[in-house]
Amino acid sequence: MSLKNKKILLVIGGGIAAYKSLDLIRLLKKNSNDVKAILTKSGKEFVTPLSVTTLTKNKTFENIFDKDMEAEIDHISLSRWADIIIVLPTTANFLTKLSLGKAEDLATTVILASDKDILLVPAMNVRMWIHRATQTNVQILKDYGYLFIGPEEGEMACGEYGEGKMSSPRQIFKYVENYFNKRDVFKNKKIKAIVTAGPTREYIDPVRYISNESSGKQGYEIALALDKFGVKTKLITGPSNINYQKKLHVKKIVSGDEMLQEVKKSLPVDLAICTAAVSDFKPLRKSKNKLKKDQIKSNSIIIEKNRDIVEYLGKNNKNRPKLVVGFSAETQNLNRNSILKMRKKNCDLIIANDVSRKDIGFNSNFNAVSLIDNNGNIKLIKKNKKSLIAHKIVEIILDKFLINDKNFN
Repeated sequence: MSLKNKKILLVIGGGIAAYKSLDLIRLLKKNSNDVKAILTKSGKEFVTPLSVTTLTKNKTFENIFDKDMEAEIDHISLSRWADIIIVLPTTANFLTKLSLGKAEDLATTVILASDKDILLVPAMNVRMWIHRATQTNVQILKDYGYLFIGPEEGEMACGEYGEGKMSSPRQIFKYVENYFNKRDVFKNKKIKAIVTAGPTREYIDPVRYISNESSGKQGYEIALALDKFGVKTKLITGPSNINYQKKLHVKKIVSGDEMLQEVKKSLPVDLAICTAAVSDFKPLRKSKNKLKKDQIKSNSIIIEKNRDIVEYLGKNNKNRPKLVVGFSAETQNLNRNSILKMRKKNCDLIIANDVSRKDIGFNSNFNAVSLIDNNGNIKLIKKNKKSLIAHKIVEIILDKFLINDKNFN
């Protein structure tokens, strides 16, 4: 596959390397991509709006707000139009603005408002690049989910040699080509997935229930990441306070039985990722009316085990997904207990997280997990935002899917 028919938004920053943006535009247009550009105030010192417009065949948006520009296409629409946003060259100053979340002009506003991936292409003096402040900003932006290519080692315009030279237009083109190839392969093959998320509520009476602290955030982020990779995804979720994006196919349930029935209705699928914290137990009987205190005794509520959804999927001889991924929330012996669960439930992968920690897991925007496969290989993903954790989890899962599915290609 090659990079074709994509909508690419370039943000051209200030710096001597800005002239290379013209070569990148030529490469992108040669391969039938639609290119639009925002020319920053600093970028305008190195390339002209006319040269950019001539190559893109589109209006060049300058780094100002005016009524004529907003009437034609506002900054929100511009951010939604693109399949990816590329910032080149990304200067030390621009990195600082993005790390602070500034929206002081058109370029920074479009980036902050974007729901697409943003590729930063740094270019600066070697001393500026290795400066602690710059490296701190880079790490912040990586944690936010920004993509980076370069800088390369070489001779710079200032005459010094070292890391700080901008990646070449061909390197950038190849990076973006690989980026879309990985996503398009799943979209073109029409891969289907289900993700279970959140807690379940097992009602004792109309107002009391057995549940847990799961927020559903990690499963939601995984569903979003799958969707971004072109996988047709259905999110089956228990009660949660999340405002789900409209583009996601979401089915809301309450109890473990309801979740199991919805999973059964969703089969067959290629992938099943079960992040839901389904209550292990449920009352044998639910009272139609609220139980009075004097009606409740220590042994008056009889419970039974809920059906294990992951085990149902893992041992389903008729409609087993090609890849079944479980979640293991543990407070002790994390890896050992998770491996035992994976084998018992016949999973292909299990994602283990330590819920005894208050800074990650339940009711937190952060997580740290271990991915364990059925060969006992363990890959640790260190503490980070759940959105970034989800992206890394999905990359690993989809890579394993490609390896396992011999008929996929």
